[in-house]
Amino acid sequence: MPGGDDPLRIAGQDFGSRLLVGTGKFGSHQVMRDALVASGAEIVTVALRRVDLDRAGEGDVLDFVPPDMTLLPNTSGAVNAEEAHRLARLGRAAVGTGLVKLEVTPDPRTLAPDPVETLRAAELLVADGFTVLPYCPADPVLARRLEEAGCATVMPLGSWIGSNRGLRTRDALEVIIEAAGVPVVVDAGIGVPSDAAEAMEIGAAAVLVNTAIAVAADPVAMARAFALATLAGRLGYRAGRGTVGTATRAEASSPLTGFLGAATAGAAATAGLVAP
Repeated sequence: MPGGDDPLRIAGQDFGSRLLVGTGKFGSHQVMRDALVASGAEIVTVALRRVDLDRAGEGDVLDFVPPDMTLLPNTSGAVNAEEAHRLARLGRAAVGTGLVKLEVTPDPRTLAPDPVETLRAAELLVADGFTVLPYCPADPVLARRLEEAGCATVMPLGSWIGSNRGLRTRDALEVIIEAAGVPVVVDAGIGVPSDAAEAMEIGAAAVLVNTAIAVAADPVAMARAFALATLAGRLGYRAGRGTVGTATRAEASSPLTGFLGAATAGAAATAGLVAP
């Protein structure tokens, strides 16, 4: 969905959509393609382990990614910095892009990103000329260190990857967003469109969604819903939230005094009940 005069800028490149979409878990490649188109996304991430690097067969996932979308290979499955670096180099050779979504997730139960190995991998990849978008814990100190290492974005999790539990890390995300000098992309755990809107409303530059779209009863409709929610959240953030009232006192939207009294007196005079 076009971003008009408010593009997402990553490493000097502008994108109209602030919704990034993944390619895993879809029931079929065709459903995935239809959902990608419906999402309006311009950046799509694909696990390098799922790509046929020899491109020898038919029906590879890359064959179903619309050609106008920017591929963001990811290092999903890497358990340390060296493995992430190796996967990224294979992806650059096969896909022809220096963009990489860095993922180092040694714990198969939580798929939590390893902060130490993620930072080490980021340093290796940046030194090797990659444009690095690291998936990381919602840790303000780590986010700052990744930015200092030269990463193009930081991508803190909202909750466990694939959990659809929403922004369980909101307080930390707000701190990261306030301090960041690079785009903050909320990645992992976003389960419904309102989660995406919430992330955008607190100032995230973008959101990345995969599972919530792929496992929906209607992935194409859900992709469209996420596109609208992401845009609405961004517009709300730019509009600026009004003053937040207290929990014990209401404030009427319309005045309760002043012109109401004058209007009542005027109506009474018109009816002949009092002298004008």
